[in-house]
Amino acid sequence: MARHSQPEDQSVRLLKVGERVRHILSELLARQEAHDDVLSAHTVSVTEVRMSPDLRQAKAYVKPLLGEDEATVLKALQTNTAFFQREVAKRLGLKFAPKLQFRSDESFDEASRIEQLLDDPRVARDLDHDDED
Repeated sequence: MARHSQPEDQSVRLLKVGERVRHILSELLARQEAHDDVLSAHTVSVTEVRMSPDLRQAKAYVKPLLGEDEATVLKALQTNTAFFQREVAKRLGLKFAPKLQFRSDESFDEASRIEQLLDDPRVARDLDHDDED
């Protein structure tokens, strides 16, 4: 659901490393280097990577294109976690390689839910009423 830590809570280094990990994972998925049929059949977007303060844990939030087969794609990513960790470690050049966890990105679903609430006629009526005051 909602992510608890906000970008303001993280240091610049955590954000930079998280962004580098996101780029590496995105590149690996785009080039289909995982050699997995499920991942090859889907376009997967890595929307964000959150690093732990010690840089040893990384939560990668992913979303398949159009949200199709999300559970299947997430399972395939989790199955291939060792490959992704090895590749990230090689390309990142840190003292310790972060342990990856793949999570479904729920922010798009939450944004859609909020949009639906705002489109509700009762809410629109209340919002129009507040504008008149």
